[in-house]
Amino acid sequence: MPSLKEIKGRIASVKSTRKITSAMKMVASSKLHHAQVAIQNMLPYETMLEHILKAFLAAEAEAQTIYDHERPVKRVALVVFSSNSSLCGGFNANVIRLMQQTVKAYTERLGADAIEIYPIGRKVGEKAQKLGYNVQGDFSDLADKPNVQQCIDLALELGKKFAAGTVDRVELIYHHFKSAGSQILTRKVFLPIDLEEELERDHERDLTSTIATRESQEYLRRNRQRRQSTNEHADEVKPLNDNFIVEPDMDTVLSRLIPKMLHLMVYTALLDSNASEHAARMVAMQTATDNADELLRELNLQYNKSRQQAITSELLDIVGGSVNN
Repeated sequence: MPSLKEIKGRIASVKSTRKITSAMKMVASSKLHHAQVAIQNMLPYETMLEHILKAFLAAEAEAQTIYDHERPVKRVALVVFSSNSSLCGGFNANVIRLMQQTVKAYTERLGADAIEIYPIGRKVGEKAQKLGYNVQGDFSDLADKPNVQQCIDLALELGKKFAAGTVDRVELIYHHFKSAGSQILTRKVFLPIDLEEELERDHERDLTSTIATRESQEYLRRNRQRRQSTNEHADEVKPLNDNFIVEPDMDTVLSRLIPKMLHLMVYTALLDSNASEHAARMVAMQTATDNADELLRELNLQYNKSRQQAITSELLDIVGGSVNN
């Protein structure tokens, strides 16, 4: 049985660890709030752009663009979103695992040289380098500080490669932020773009809470059911006008609108990944804090038992000495 001094040392060590995990949980909660605000600020632009595109494409059934042309896949680019730091549960491990599965599937068909990796985040970048993948650039700063211009530059680079035929398919791998307690690992085709499918992106997000509890999950479920019951036909396309006068021409209008949507897709994935990282870290630190509390209870109980046993032993020695005298 460990001595009282050893148990007391363990208690002090666990208390110090608990202070760290509790502080990190509070920091992650604050960062999650800021990430949710960033998503909220982006949503009006996303909603309006999607509404315009839906109305335009619904009225012009023959609308086409170079970005929606399907062709035989010979080269693939993967944009993978992770974090720069650890202590966020299985967040990075899940992304890296899906990246490896995707690369393996394409390698069997196309070969290892036909796959390019665009790592958003230091963790996935280091893993891709270690595995010998064809890594294109370093975008680790985006994981901590989402930047619209850098997302636009990345989307432009991918769009130019697709238009030039250097890349035949581009996919995004990231966590879609549902709520503080639910982040969905997502693999989405970025190019070639399926206009009808991409315009039906999942908007289901709970940005009102940073508490990952069963109650919040129940709220999300009830909120989803309420919206489905009251807005059964809300997702139907409703054209702004019956007739469009396109100026100067169809290709010019689509060449402006579609790239904007591509920029938005990269930025949205980055914001979702950023919020998911902070939510995962908050849950992980909360779990660590709870485990520390449980361990402290066990150690205090063990300390009290050992202390009581030591006191009893001393009393017995005193009583035994008195009897002998």
